[in-house]
Formats: sequence, C-alpha cells, structure tokens
Amino acid sequence: MERMSNCAEVIIIGGGVIGCATAYYLAKEGTSVIVLEGSDHIGNGGSSRNGGGVRQSGRDPRELPLAMYGIRTLWPHLSEELETDCEYHQDGNLRLGKTEKHREILEGLADRARACGLDVRMIDGDEVRRINPHLSHEVTVASWCPTDGHANPLTTTLGFYKMARRLGARFITGEPVTELRTVKGKIRKVITPNNVYEGEQVLVAAGLHSREILGTVGIDVPMDGSLLEALVTEAEAPMFDQMLGTADADFYGHQTKHGSFVFGGSSGLEPFYKDNGTPVTSSRTAPCICRGIMKYFPELADAKIVRTWAGWSDRSADGVPVLGAVDEIPGLYAACAFTGHGFGISPAVGDQLAKLIRTGSTDVDLSPLRYDRFHAKI
Repeated sequence: MERMSNCAEVIIIGGGVIGCATAYYLAKEGTSVIVLEGSDHIGNGGSSRNGGGVRQSGRDPRELPLAMYGIRTLWPHLSEELETDCEYHQDGNLRLGKTEKHREILEGLADRARACGLDVRMIDGDEVRRINPHLSHEVTVASWCPTDGHANPLTTTLGFYKMARRLGARFITGEPVTELRTVKGKIRKVITPNNVYEGEQVLVAAGLHSREILGTVGIDVPMDGSLLEALVTEAEAPMFDQMLGTADADFYGHQTKHGSFVFGGSSGLEPFYKDNGTPVTSSRTAPCICRGIMKYFPELADAKIVRTWAGWSDRSADGVPVLGAVDEIPGLYAACAFTGHGFGISPAVGDQLAKLIRTGSTDVDLSPLRYDRFHAKI
C-alpha cells in the first residue's frame, strides 16, 4: 500500500507558484497529482521573492501571448476562484524613461507589443504625471499599458496550493529530487533520498534546480542564476495603484493593498557577492535602490524600510522560459528558466500546461518556448 501512495498520473517537481497552479488545474479536471518540494516550505523560491508584477508590456513577443491570455481570461476572477485574496490590481503599467536612449528602448518594446495586439502607447512626461502625479520631472517619457497590473505572490501561491489540495493533489515538502529515470524510454520514476515516486507524466518546475534535475536524463536547459533584491517599506498613505518599471529594467515597484511599497532593483555588483548559494541581501543594494527611488519619488525620501530580501532568478540563455513537452523523453515536461518573469504568467502557464498534459494541445501556442529551440539547426 505504501508503494501505491507514491504513484500518481502526474508528478510535479517544484512547489512554487508554477507547480501549485499546474497541480490545481490538473486536479480540477480529476487528474491525480503528487507535488514534490525540495525545501520545507511551499513557494520557497522565486514565488515568495518577486515584485508581483502582472504585466504584458516589456515582454518578449514569444511569451507575450501567455501574458495576454492570463490577463484576459484568468486573473480577473482568480481571487474568487481560489477563495483567496490575490490582491490583483489592474491599474496599468508605466515603464519610465529619462533620456533619449530610454525613449528608443521603450519605443522598440511598445512597437513589438503592438504587433502582437497589445494596447500600449508612448506618452510624454506631462501625461505620465497626469496618471501618477507623484513622479518627479526627471521622467520625460514612458510606455503606458492600461491593462497591466500587479498582485500578491504569497497569497496567489497559497490560493493555488490550498485549492489544489482541496481537490486531491498531494504535496510533500522536504523531498528534494535527486534523479529522474525512464522505463523503456519513457519517463516513469522520480527519485528522492528516501523514496521512489512513479507517474505516467512528470513536470519539472523546480526553478534554478530544474537544470540539474533534467540533466539526470540527459536534458540540458541553458540557464543560470541571477540574484535579485527587493525591499519593503512601512505602510504609507495611498499614493498610486500602477505597476512601475524602467527602460533599463533596473527598478520596479508598486504600492500594496496594505499601503507598503515593494521596490526591486540591483547594484550591478551581484555577480561578485560571496555566499554559499543562499540568496542573501547586500548592504550595497538597498541604498542603491533607494537612491533611484528618490529620483522618481521625492516624497518617499523619509519612508522607512522594514525588510529586504533576495532571491535567485532562473535566467534563460535567451531571456524567455522553457515550457512544454521534452520530445526526447515521452511523458516529460519542463517549466523553468522564467528569467524573473514567471509570476505574472503563472496562472496561464499552469492552465495551459495542465491542458497540454491532459490533452496534448493548448489554447496558446507554446512552440516558441519549447526546449528544442536550443538545438543546433542542421
């Protein structure tokens, strides 16, 4: 009987928002699921260490259809569906610029997005400040996407986890996967230090650890780690609801429902930090982020920081995720290398991967994100 309890139709490796969302959408259709999380906590990786952006603007055209699909069909009713307040706000995204070079970057992003059917346009500094009067006069240009927004990564991950469990998905924490094994050429076994799990299909959604896990069956996804840092302030009076970014992608942030601000950025020195692989913040980065914030929002000069955090982004070699089936090994699927863009598309990724696993087809074309795009062309 114990052996049978380690079997399911689908084994998902990784208990982050992607794994939890896929488990929910599979369980919703009656598929049996086991989710294995290597750490002791659900959402312990990037899912609890990101800025909460739910945006279409500024995305690569290859992943933009997923973002548009999720915002159009899933995010608007997600809190109700998951019986959890995901704190989803759809109040637009301002991607800010200060120089002529920034204008060129933003125009290029906007042109590519419009070609995919997204409502995004360029605006000047005066219109920026009509949308958000708190921004300084250093901002001279921005792209504006009114259908973008933000949400709470912690509660969203919790909602997917809670509802997946309610529908019968089994979650096991503290169960790091060390190896995948095939039987007669097809994926079958997932090995941990203490157990062997068996499934007809296996999804690897383990963030930065995905490369190592997939490597045990000879599949290599070109990705590495990129350290991201963020800070949270004390609650302030309501100022704005938009999600913010910059042309250089060096700063992002929003004001939460609670009133605190979540801002992320970098010092540029992250590759030189010494650590043992644990994501740790540096004393350099928060002051660096704050200097940038004060140039955009002088009113926040006296806002008090209550905590900072760091997290590893699983950075893809070409900047977009690896999603879908791995054809060399029937039954194996990958969802990794999100490059810091994963949370906003997580409902769409979970929904579409679940459909792919169940039916072999999707509503959104995932072919530009396939693993085999990295294969040498003959």
